[in-house]
Amino acid sequence: MECIITKNKAICTCTYEPCPRKGRCCECLHYHRRNGELPACYFSKEAEKTYNRSIEFFIEDYNSRR
Repeated sequence: MECIITKNKAICTCTYEPCPRKGRCCECLHYHRRNGELPACYFSKEAEKTYNRSIEFFIEDYNSRR
């Protein structure tokens, strides 16, 4: 299956504008996984804006929404 970057960008929740992986979901996932993180699309809108992509922060964010 071919990656359609323009379609992905339309649904991407990452607000980090200089990100070279925006719309390239596979690259984004691999990048964050390699760094022990999760991509922006896993976080709430408020938490995403902190740019803290740690798994620990994701758990805090997730639990605060329950």
